[in-house]
Amino acid sequence: MKFKSLSLQAIGLLLVLGTLAACTGEPEAPAQQTAAPVTEAVATAAPVDSVRRVGTQDIVAAAGNNSEWLTHGRTYAEDRFSPLTQVNRDTVGELGVAWSFELDTNRGQESTPLVIDGTIYFTSAWSKAFALDARTGAEKWRYDPEVPGRYGVNACCDVVNRGLAAWGDKLFLGTIDGRLIALDRDSGTEVWSAQTADPELRYTITGAPRVIDGRVIIGNGGAELGVRGYVSAYDAESGEMLWRFYTVPGNPAAGFESPALEMAAQTWAGEWWTLGGGGTVWDSMAYDPALNLLYIGVGNGSPWNRNIRSNGEGDNLFLSSIVALRPDTGEYVWHFQTTPGESWDYTATQHIMLADIEIDGRLRQVLMQAPKNGFFYVIDRTNGEFISGNNYVDVNWASGLDPVTGRPIEAEGIRYENNPIVMFPGPLGGHNWYPMSRDPATGYVFLPTQNTSYQYTNPGSMEKQELGWNLGLDPMPREPANPQDRARVAAMSPSSLVAWNPVTQSPAWRVDYPVYGNSGTLATAGGLVFQGSADGVFHAYGTNDGTEYWSREVGDAILGGPVTYELDGEQYVLALAGQGGAITLTMGLLSGNHPRYQNGRLIAFKLGADAPLTTAVPTPPAPLDVAATTTQGNALAGALQYGSFCSVCHGPVAMSAGSIPDLRYSATLLSQDAFLSIVLDGLLADRGMVGFAADMGAQDVENIRAYLLQQAVAVPR
Repeated sequence: MKFKSLSLQAIGLLLVLGTLAACTGEPEAPAQQTAAPVTEAVATAAPVDSVRRVGTQDIVAAAGNNSEWLTHGRTYAEDRFSPLTQVNRDTVGELGVAWSFELDTNRGQESTPLVIDGTIYFTSAWSKAFALDARTGAEKWRYDPEVPGRYGVNACCDVVNRGLAAWGDKLFLGTIDGRLIALDRDSGTEVWSAQTADPELRYTITGAPRVIDGRVIIGNGGAELGVRGYVSAYDAESGEMLWRFYTVPGNPAAGFESPALEMAAQTWAGEWWTLGGGGTVWDSMAYDPALNLLYIGVGNGSPWNRNIRSNGEGDNLFLSSIVALRPDTGEYVWHFQTTPGESWDYTATQHIMLADIEIDGRLRQVLMQAPKNGFFYVIDRTNGEFISGNNYVDVNWASGLDPVTGRPIEAEGIRYENNPIVMFPGPLGGHNWYPMSRDPATGYVFLPTQNTSYQYTNPGSMEKQELGWNLGLDPMPREPANPQDRARVAAMSPSSLVAWNPVTQSPAWRVDYPVYGNSGTLATAGGLVFQGSADGVFHAYGTNDGTEYWSREVGDAILGGPVTYELDGEQYVLALAGQGGAITLTMGLLSGNHPRYQNGRLIAFKLGADAPLTTAVPTPPAPLDVAATTTQGNALAGALQYGSFCSVCHGPVAMSAGSIPDLRYSATLLSQDAFLSIVLDGLLADRGMVGFAADMGAQDVENIRAYLLQQAVAVPR
């Protein structure tokens, strides 16, 4: 065949703005390890009672603790606000690098560090944990759970981890292969390990645990891979499972685990349980000690398409919902569903924040969330009553929210039963997992936003894939047929930092970024909000008006939430850099951003410091000479297969970076047999590139090769 590049706009742009693929594996291969049986605790060491124990009152009082960062969002309210003022608008210009700690991987870094008793505890890709001296950055210990490399095929969006939880003298870590592990905080020695999910199913853990009165709360991911979501509590001392709350009902013939699930089942149709149903609790949680309520965010359906998942019927509780539970028993209290009948990957797993705010002359105990669907919600956290909501990004799937119930007022045709439709936002959402923060002085919530779109198409039926994602969508992205939609996509600002006023439900100010990608935020009483941008720059803006007071090139994106702490009278600002993930890297490339793709690192800043911080720009590989290479594959069919199985790891439109090979430059394309042995037979399975014989045949693999050869021809020379 003759190699001619397929249209980047037709094949790639909308896929870049809304992925629908299964990760094809992880090339960094830790040693193999056999996981413990489900819920079985494995004791490997006795705890060392040489460190201060963290308890309920410590976390309840964390808002006034300037020297530490005790829990994921700094407080149970998850507001990520610090009262420290040494670094402020007048002094921030003197902020410099105090020290940096280099990691051993250039995979995605999404952790929020903890700071306890002068020690920093954080996680890295592959669920590794580290302890550093908070003054110098010197390493105290590191822990590697040795997740099998081939398990990375189950990680939808890189083998990331968002952090640890602390309780007593222990730290708690969720691993990508579904374990919950307790570590001795002083030594990093494993104390116990519990397998939180059936290892035969494709569950993952990327989120940070939370601990409430000795109960370690953890959810999981995997909705695209056919699982049923739940959240569980484990005893902090023994690892024994205390309770489990399922977020979607199972097979009615087996009975329901609770009255709440019996009620939820009335909102489903068909045989939804055969594909799991979805509803994984993969990130956000918050807790109100006074009300004794735990708030969890629930994810998307499995498959995405409700037409296939639930015969096109019902709200499908508790998908895309905020659910309030009793943390001591897991008992359901109330719920609020942000996207009834979810059909677009509009998760409600995004950051949940609690605050007391005066609205219409009345002090309200509220819960705030900006989920993927593009609307910012203010909810009464005592009972789940809708207070207000408004869209924070460009939205076309709903004209607004019902002022009484908060239910979206859906636009015509958005469920794509008969015709494709371009949706704003797309599956990556108007706001994804990036943490928000709040300044009590202005009342603003600092919200990382992004403008995304995707064309959804109903294939009418779905054949279950063993390794690919099960979405129930036509896997071929296409250009918007409507010229107005095409113009709308082109005019969107890729990413923004928005100061959102939750009382007026409107933006107070915004900073637009010319590149795709966003990062978590930190607000301080110094009148500053800190945020990294995808082009590798760390920024400090004025909380009142968004004026930039300081910036520093750090060499890679800072994705997770920065933190701050004070030791010996000096304020430090701490941030973890490392973008990783082929999807986000490629989106950056296509929007003009050129990240460094270097190993991740933890960077500490303080006033007057001037430690060196090197950055590196790698030399791109030489273009592949394919002039003498032939193929009997169909490149158009290969583009469909690539989108379904390969693009999350190797990048949309076959553009990748970092430790994931960019297949446009791979010499394996020159040999049909070599390519087949890797993709179909799993020659590199121990390095994470599993074989796809369960879902593909030899001709499918050759079609993918034909597509990649076309993309190799299109590489600039």
